Amino acid sequence: MGQLKTYAGGCQCGEVRYEVQLDLDGPVISCNCSMCGRAGTLLSFVPAAKFTIDQGADSLSVYKFNKHVIDHLFCKVCGIKPFSRGKGPHGDMVAVNMRTIDDIDQFAIPAKQFDGKSR
Repeated sequence: MGQLKTYAGGCQCGEVRYEVQLDLDGPVISCNCSMCGRAGTLLSFVPAAKFTIDQGADSLSVYKFNKHVIDHLFCKVCGIKPFSRGKGPHGDMVAVNMRTIDDIDQFAIPAKQFDGKSR
């Protein structure tokens, strides 16, 4: 594992901006559930304490589906889904859509497939 670094990201229109501390050496999750498969998200899960919204919290809308335990947040202006919130085995978690982080090479990050469609 590498080290934690702080990255900035946000939605396409710039209304929502965030910072997250994470390790880009770890694999991201490529899920095929009905939500992720259609949106094409690549997810990295971090403790909520490693994530902050810098601007645009009031521009986020929540969508819940299936078991209604994850808050899938998206920008009301451009529709991009930068992150989701939920509970993990060790507390509150944020699933960051790695495709919304500024200035990283998305193709260089190792991805692990997760079969969310069958769960």
